Amino acid sequence: MSSALFSFTLPDAAVVNELYTLLRDPDPVVMVNCLRALEEILKEEGGVAINKPITHHLLNRLKECDVWGQCEVLRILQRYRPQTEDELFDILSLLDASLVSPHPPIMAATLSLFLGLCSALPAVGLAALERVRAPLLTACGSPSREMRLTTLCHIQLLLRSLPGLMGAHYKRFFCGYAEPAYIKQRKMQVLVELVNDDNVAMILDELRGYCTDVNTDTAQAAISAIGGIGQSYSDRCLEILTGLLGLKQEHITSAVVQTMRDLVWVCPQCSDTVCEALEGCEDTLLDSQGRQALLWLLAVYGERVSSAPYTLEVFIDGVRSETSVGVKMELLTTTMRLFLCRPAETQDMLGRLLHYCIEEETDMCVCDQGLLYYRLLHHGIEDTQKVLQGRRSDPSLGVLIGRPAEPVSQWACSFNTLDPLKQGPAETEPHSRGSPEHVTFDSKPNTDLSETLDCSQIVKLHSASDRARGCSDSSAEGLASSVAPPLSLSLTPVLSPEEFERLWLQRQDLHTEQDAEKREEEQDCACLVEHIRGPAIAHCSPQSLQAAMQLVNIQTLAFTPPHTLPWRVYLFTHTQHTHSGYAPHSTLIVGELLYTGEANQRVRLVKTGSDDGDLVEGSIEEHVKEGGDPTSAGLRESARENGEEEEVKVTLKQQPRDDSALKGFLSILTTVLHTLSSERA
Repeated sequence: MSSALFSFTLPDAAVVNELYTLLRDPDPVVMVNCLRALEEILKEEGGVAINKPITHHLLNRLKECDVWGQCEVLRILQRYRPQTEDELFDILSLLDASLVSPHPPIMAATLSLFLGLCSALPAVGLAALERVRAPLLTACGSPSREMRLTTLCHIQLLLRSLPGLMGAHYKRFFCGYAEPAYIKQRKMQVLVELVNDDNVAMILDELRGYCTDVNTDTAQAAISAIGGIGQSYSDRCLEILTGLLGLKQEHITSAVVQTMRDLVWVCPQCSDTVCEALEGCEDTLLDSQGRQALLWLLAVYGERVSSAPYTLEVFIDGVRSETSVGVKMELLTTTMRLFLCRPAETQDMLGRLLHYCIEEETDMCVCDQGLLYYRLLHHGIEDTQKVLQGRRSDPSLGVLIGRPAEPVSQWACSFNTLDPLKQGPAETEPHSRGSPEHVTFDSKPNTDLSETLDCSQIVKLHSASDRARGCSDSSAEGLASSVAPPLSLSLTPVLSPEEFERLWLQRQDLHTEQDAEKREEEQDCACLVEHIRGPAIAHCSPQSLQAAMQLVNIQTLAFTPPHTLPWRVYLFTHTQHTHSGYAPHSTLIVGELLYTGEANQRVRLVKTGSDDGDLVEGSIEEHVKEGGDPTSAGLRESARENGEEEEVKVTLKQQPRDDSALKGFLSILTTVLHTLSSERA
């Protein structure tokens, strides 16, 4: 019995050899079935062994197979890697016809194979994306709803690397009356990505019509899409949103107020229009999310809304019948913040609300928050203001206009899989709950260091007992592979300049006052030193630098003026890193950016004013005297001509230690620095 069972668990070598032989069968159905059988039999060994002869044989007979046979062959061929560049382009030539196939499954499988083969040739991959535009547009009109949804999800992937790929064909994404709601919502998400100066009026007019759709989810998605466009075209969008409030419909008013809350957070210039529009809209707000959004707006701009105290009084009078814990907590915060700017009108209602929350409320979260505010008031108004008067808006999004194009390699592995169907809505879904200050940055989709790090040094992590030292030469790809788990950055709790200085100097003292063993025992911290080559950020304006850092929740505490040497920036952030199977792990990272300009100072070869143009040795001062460019840009150009390149020294110190989170933070910081450099270029 055991021998019979053993014979079934191991593949018969004769059967496997016969199946490999049948791959040469003249019948393409037999060939494909043999491939499928070998894939199943050799599953434990990695599937069919794909070599050069088998690859070229399958490619030459690809057109003989049916649709699903071609998809199976193309899927298996993704495991093969050409040995030479000539072989690579021979394979691409054989696949060229399948790339524009009228059958969407063949086109998708071919493009997936294309992207895998061209991972080292990004220009070829982008050209392939241009080629599939027509087949994708055709698939958007497929009679199959499933095909249309899948195509829209994959188009969203392509737009991450080629934002203008479908710009001229935006009308193909207008919604049909009979289309299901999930397809309409996907099309609206694509329309937001395709907006430009030429088509914004027509797209907004189309979205305005969807706002009164009989399906409430579709109507709210259209309002949210208008809010997404409002980040670039705020005046036009606010005119539409304000008009929608006049309809006095519950679900429309709720969606408009939430959209205005998110819009005013990134576009503070819209606050006057939003404050005027809030008057009287509380009567039609019945859902908890809409009421929370209204309360947040009253908390931030309550001194500019004349009816704010009266609106709050209505909420406070009905607090006993309120069922949403989130609304109660938001009401507490709003009443406290309005009390700080309008105490005479709010003092009595604040007392009644605190009494109810502390004495009668059964939910412990609301009760504890009421106690916190009550005790905070006992410490005085100044301390209360320090705690409650936070930021009114996020100015950082005004610096980096639009979303930068992502490398194809960041999403290529997800193409022609089910991942786009799961990830698409999460990327474009508006913030529908809570306050916009609490949004964190997820670095996972944007931490491909092989694309962003322009240096050839590998990060070396060590505890505080090790002395900070430079990094040895290696490939950056090894670092990228280790930054897989999700990482969120946060600015809270806020670190004051005095606390930062104390922590920074404390880390330095550890290197001199204690021996290595004691330091390692007493301090669970890590130190990282990296030299990032290429970014010319020392000449950016302080406003641009600070806003770009805040975009990813990195706080800059101090920095030297631009065009000064040495140039320094001190920063901090809190990380929350989730390890597999464990709770999130929080750490504090403090850091320094240092640019000394040594690359410019090392430029010794300059052109003289002689007619023959010979190169002679000279100093920077001589270079200027002889007619060279005395500006920093001219010095950088001279450095590049002589093989020198600017670099910024990054020193990071972390406690408690989390090597993966520290590497992930470095990748985020590097992306920001290179983005700023490209903006200046």
